[in-house]
Amino acid sequence: MNTFRRSAALLALSAGTLASLPALAADELHYNQISLRAEVSQEVARDLMIVTLYTEEQNADPAKLAAVVSTAMNKALGQARQVKDVTLRQGSRNSYPIYDDKGQKITGWRERAELRLESSDFAALSKLTGELLGDLKMAGMDFAIATPTRKASEDALLKEAVNAFKARAQLTTEALGGKGYKIVNLNLNSNGYPQPYLRAPMMMKAAAMDSAPVTPEVEAGTSQVSMTADGSIEVLMP
Repeated sequence: MNTFRRSAALLALSAGTLASLPALAADELHYNQISLRAEVSQEVARDLMIVTLYTEEQNADPAKLAAVVSTAMNKALGQARQVKDVTLRQGSRNSYPIYDDKGQKITGWRERAELRLESSDFAALSKLTGELLGDLKMAGMDFAIATPTRKASEDALLKEAVNAFKARAQLTTEALGGKGYKIVNLNLNSNGYPQPYLRAPMMMKAAAMDSAPVTPEVEAGTSQVSMTADGSIEVLMP
């Protein structure tokens, strides 16, 4: 019985010693570790123009109302499809009742439908917008960063962020009197690209003739985007 107890105690001691080894190894991994952060940024041109147009009508007969709205939207879609490099997206379309002064009886219906146009060709989309404003109304004009531009800027910023992190790591190592360093972990994150930039109220160029459609002036501007490099290094001491 005593032999069994001694054996059990030895096994428990051995198991406890083995269990402490990973903890010791984990502590050693954090030896001489420094957390660092580097951030780089650049101005990126908003090269995507986004125009939202809409039609809104009212009628006592919901069927006639829907037909009028559909006719207006179909005409606009057909006209927009003739313009190269313009992406068409039909937006929301909503219909809701109109009540009398007492709010009890429905006296009519109102319906609104939206058309969203996107293009990197500002001149073409501006001209088309001016033409469509003869039948539709403008809900807004936005500017954003196109996907290819975003990807290209992300790649450039990623390289710059890594180089900035390495430069800071080297500077930290020298300040501590180390002979070198190794990167333990590194996380790269973009700050996210800004939401489309709304330009309103709209400025219109004066038309040469009263019957000529007006063309919205555009000024897309730029957005500042950034990339951060967060991580830690282990300084190698002499």
